[in-house]
Amino acid sequence: MKAMILAAGRGERMRPLTDTTPKPLLPVAGKPLIVHQIERLVAAGFTELVINHAHLGAQIEQALGDGQALGASIQYSPEGRGRALETGGGIQRALPWLGPEPFLVTNGDIFADIDYRALHLAPGDLATLVLVENPPQHRQGDFVLGARARVLSSGERRLTFAGVGVYAPALFAACTPGAFPLAPLLRQAIAQGRVGGHYHDGAWMDIGTPERLHQLEQRLLAGA
Repeated sequence: MKAMILAAGRGERMRPLTDTTPKPLLPVAGKPLIVHQIERLVAAGFTELVINHAHLGAQIEQALGDGQALGASIQYSPEGRGRALETGGGIQRALPWLGPEPFLVTNGDIFADIDYRALHLAPGDLATLVLVENPPQHRQGDFVLGARARVLSSGERRLTFAGVGVYAPALFAACTPGAFPLAPLLRQAIAQGRVGGHYHDGAWMDIGTPERLHQLEQRLLAGA
């Protein structure tokens, strides 16, 4: 299975750090945030990677190259210097590199010990989403994990979408190229009963602010 890392965001909440450095290249415990993620993907057997980029994207290509030094093969999906294509549009643009089979997608600004090898699509499904407990900054959650590991839009115990999922190319079949979010596609597929869920109770952090970047730095330096 191929994997895509979403790295096109501007990182507004990280400013001024991201004024001159794209968020995926911000250093954490001696290496860029995105390198931590690539290493975990490669260790799980995901060696064919696609990375999209927009803001200061040339720096990402320069830093990572073809991925050989990290044990991977990296292809890039540049979105230009203007407005990025959002999550849905960014994935849709990268489909020619991802191919006809289901693929893994992960946000470029998370740190987690998710077992990527355990993720797959059930027959007939369009997506499998990784769900985690709600962090302090997102207590309302996103979705509900129902019976038989089905993802629901409503219910009592809401969980947070971890920014990691496996998708079938068919999820994007009716999409027009351009900027659009992923969430409406997921909610439509959920309404059709075609989205599975994977609950992750291990390490997971959304590195969206300088404070959380510092927390991760301290955690890794302490060996946690």
